[in-house]
Amino acid sequence: MKLFSLNASREFGEKVAASLGTPLDAHEEREFEDGEHKARPLVSVRGEDVYIIQSLHGGPEQSPNDKLCRLLFFIATMKENGAARVTAIIPYLAYARKDRQTKSRDPVTTRYIAQLLEAVGTDRVVTMEVHNIVAFQNAFRCQTIHLDTCRLFSRAAAAIAGSGPVVIASPDPGGVKRAQLFREALEKSLGRPVGSAFMEKRRSAGVVSGNLLVGEVRDANVIIIDDLIASGGTMVRAGNACREAGARATYAFAAHGLFTGEAATAVQQPDPVRFFVADTVPPFRLPAKVLHERIEVISAAPLFAETIRRLHEGGSISDLLTGAS
Repeated sequence: MKLFSLNASREFGEKVAASLGTPLDAHEEREFEDGEHKARPLVSVRGEDVYIIQSLHGGPEQSPNDKLCRLLFFIATMKENGAARVTAIIPYLAYARKDRQTKSRDPVTTRYIAQLLEAVGTDRVVTMEVHNIVAFQNAFRCQTIHLDTCRLFSRAAAAIAGSGPVVIASPDPGGVKRAQLFREALEKSLGRPVGSAFMEKRRSAGVVSGNLLVGEVRDANVIIIDDLIASGGTMVRAGNACREAGARATYAFAAHGLFTGEAATAVQQPDPVRFFVADTVPPFRLPAKVLHERIEVISAAPLFAETIRRLHEGGSISDLLTGAS
């Protein structure tokens, strides 16, 4: 097995390598004065089972487009040099939110990303918590592994639940299935029933509306689960609605903390009282004080490492996919 991490995701790649108990394999990345670039492995990959780590979030030095282009070129280089199999480990998959046409002549970028990855010879794609798992799986013709956050967040969620009533809520109808799976995993962990709720949400021309809350949250600790946090407005809106309906406290959980725009202001609002995110996207946009006081980052590297180990050794990964602990 050969394990590479492109420079933009080096920190996360080193965590994965440490969890696997193996160093990252050496590669070279060069930048040219005109903005072009190249990357090549510094070890032989002929006949090898190759894994390449690259998260496709934006900033601070490279855009999602930059990172995607470099990943595509590096995968193609591996195939050019005789790799037997190449797996793209993409903790955060860019452009996954545009998975269908919501307006006339809209793009469907989830499918385009799949076509690009397949065109350079990618054999398998591993990612975490995409916006719509059905659209993701249908977009690809190569093998895909989709990891959820049930296992990742189980300990933190159980601590919040304590011995009192707890509810898992989705901040919009589209995330109800995600919330349901998380609720079922938490019920199994706690050995008792967990409530459910979801918020109404409509978006038009970038304006979000809808304030209906479905589900009973009174006197409960409410865990609001989503795939990502961008500006934080959706989580704050859901947190406020739950508190107005009598919730004891609200907590926000999301795999990817993008924290764009006015997120630093949003996450300092009274609800939710704390935000839990994975390290698939480093929270570099937030001030250190806000990060310390309001955000808890839980590393997804061990989960990705275990996935890589089982894929390479031909082991079962079914329990990783169902969130079993």
